[in-house]
Amino acid sequence: MALTTELDRVIADRLEQHDMRYTSGRRAIVAALRAIGGPVTLPELLTFSGEVTQSSAYRNLALMQEAGVVRRLVHGADHAHFELAEELTEHHHHLICETCGTVEDFTLDDELERALDDAFVRVAQATGATPTSHLIDVFVVCSNCTAS
Repeated sequence: MALTTELDRVIADRLEQHDMRYTSGRRAIVAALRAIGGPVTLPELLTFSGEVTQSSAYRNLALMQEAGVVRRLVHGADHAHFELAEELTEHHHHLICETCGTVEDFTLDDELERALDDAFVRVAQATGATPTSHLIDVFVVCSNCTAS
């Protein structure tokens, strides 16, 4: 099967570095994650993509997480959420509803991101550490839950 996008080529390379192939099942999961465009639970992924079976999805998500293709988000909701690794998409943060568990991506403007990066460097350096990245999760009660 031909690699159709640059993202497919990068994913195939990452998987190959971990002695894994970019199988049709893994392609279906990546296609669904791209199409959905944000964090999704396994049941949502299965509903969205009729090509993926539950047993295959669990196994492939775990393997792709190990290879740095997928990121697993666990926030105390009933189900973990999955998304393509940030290095494959764009830097972003999450709004997490404490009531229903939905997770939404959001981005900050470049000036604010630089200010946060500078602050995190100062905090890390004060302890002798070197920061490599940051994640910000904002816990909310979403508009759907507020309206209920």
